[in-house]
Amino acid sequence: MSFTTDGKIRAEWDPLKKIVIHRPGFEMFLGLMEPYSSLYERAFSRDGARKEHEALEHVLVNEFKVEVFKLKDLILNAADRRPVIRQKLIDLAIKCTEYGGDAPTIKRAQEEFLKNISHLDTSHFFYMLLMNPLISFKTDSGARNIELNITARQPVSNLYFMRDQQFVTDKGIVICRLAKPARRKEPVITRFLFEEVLELPIIKEIEAPGTIEGGEFIPFGKFALIGIGDRTNRSAIDQLLTIPFDYEEIGVVHQPMHPLVQSDKPDPMINMHLDTYFNVASDRVVVGNELLLKNAMVEIYHNEGNGKFSKAANDMNLYDYIKHKGFEVINITTLEQMAYASNFLCIRNGHILAVEVERVVPEVLENLKIRARKEPARLGKLYAQAEKDYENLRNEGQFFPHKKELYRAGIDAYPIILKNLTGGYGAAHCMTCSLTRGV
Repeated sequence: MSFTTDGKIRAEWDPLKKIVIHRPGFEMFLGLMEPYSSLYERAFSRDGARKEHEALEHVLVNEFKVEVFKLKDLILNAADRRPVIRQKLIDLAIKCTEYGGDAPTIKRAQEEFLKNISHLDTSHFFYMLLMNPLISFKTDSGARNIELNITARQPVSNLYFMRDQQFVTDKGIVICRLAKPARRKEPVITRFLFEEVLELPIIKEIEAPGTIEGGEFIPFGKFALIGIGDRTNRSAIDQLLTIPFDYEEIGVVHQPMHPLVQSDKPDPMINMHLDTYFNVASDRVVVGNELLLKNAMVEIYHNEGNGKFSKAANDMNLYDYIKHKGFEVINITTLEQMAYASNFLCIRNGHILAVEVERVVPEVLENLKIRARKEPARLGKLYAQAEKDYENLRNEGQFFPHKKELYRAGIDAYPIILKNLTGGYGAAHCMTCSLTRGV
């Protein structure tokens, strides 16, 4: 398949043309069996999440005329059409599968699987990638006295957050190495999509011990910002700074630990990626929580050409840095930030697809209330501020994106309800892999 894109993005506000999404399936059911270990914020309705995801796709296609491609459909259609793709998918599925038990039973099962491959649907192998199965046997004497257990190991329950496995730069696609065990296998699937199915050039794959996730990267035309912190380490930044980007400058933004959380027991999940507390709405307007922006330090690297960057002598906080670049900063409250206000998707210059924050706030507040009761010293101040924000926002009727500051700045916001999907710890920006933006 020849995909009509060069896989390059210059600026986040350029018109969005093509995106890739993944409709959450059985792997989300497995994630909801243990939300905390699956990196979810809270439990939520899987059926509700799927309906919201369908609505998100509908809005993108019908309201904004964006071409939306689904990960599963792209892979399966290509594999059914091209035997070489199907075989590579099968090879990946075999590689991710392990067997346990007595040697004769394992040998029989492996041989039978290989013999039956031609009878199996292509989707069979895709689901194997989602599950990373361990097939184990306990065999007793007698005819077919076999106890069979099939275990899904680290199922990719976060795969619907399609932003993070890679990011698209002005030079092409960078494949990430995700920090947490629950997400480490996702880039295997997305790399297969980009390299084998869409045949797009990959300019870099982050290698161990580097870790980075796509929600940390935001391009601004002449410069780009990359977050560093709990999900992204120095090794990954060093690797990125060898790429011959056209950006004149790279700002490395240090993840701030939330000032309202006990300092010796921080909670990096509150603002795990740059796009969870900061985002760009147009070529002159950004949205972010000022408390966090003013505590996020930026290392500035100047492009000297040919993949060489030199570090500026002085750092700046993100608020001052972005103001220095000529952007207006629209502030969001602590509660709005925690309810994914900044995790909107810029469709084109001055037009954003945003979370209807008021619908998410009750779930976020209740979850925080429960946690604060268990750890009052650690989370009491944060919960108190969130409660105060809630009262002020209700009195003013100014929940994001229905804010007068946005209207005055000329930002056209289209709100969408993502009450369930945000339970996984992300919103519209996190759930979309922007692949093509026009000029």
